[in-house]
Amino acid sequence: MNQSETTRVTVLTVPDCPNAPLVRERITEALQGRAVPVEWIEAHDADEAIRQGMTGSPTLLLDGVDPFAHDGAVPSLSCRLYRHADGTADGAPTVADLCRILTASGSSETTSLG
Repeated sequence: MNQSETTRVTVLTVPDCPNAPLVRERITEALQGRAVPVEWIEAHDADEAIRQGMTGSPTLLLDGVDPFAHDGAVPSLSCRLYRHADGTADGAPTVADLCRILTASGSSETTSLG
């Protein structure tokens, strides 16, 4: 099975999101060796955030689903924080968390980085 046909990665941000470089760096590291395209979409207003399913910037979608969503999350143009297993939080999922969700989605055709 061709992984790029089964996994679609989309990153939703607001213009000039301060966490965009961090999420880009971590996604690049997590996808090293994988042929998975990443689509970057900027939401410019609340209607677009609702339409895209953005619950804060940045929002990462795998095949249109937010694997990091929490119950009750609503569409928003606000900054988003990701809580990590060690209790810390910052503006992007960890590389280990990204590797885990990519592997679970079937995009682990090459060696897993997690």
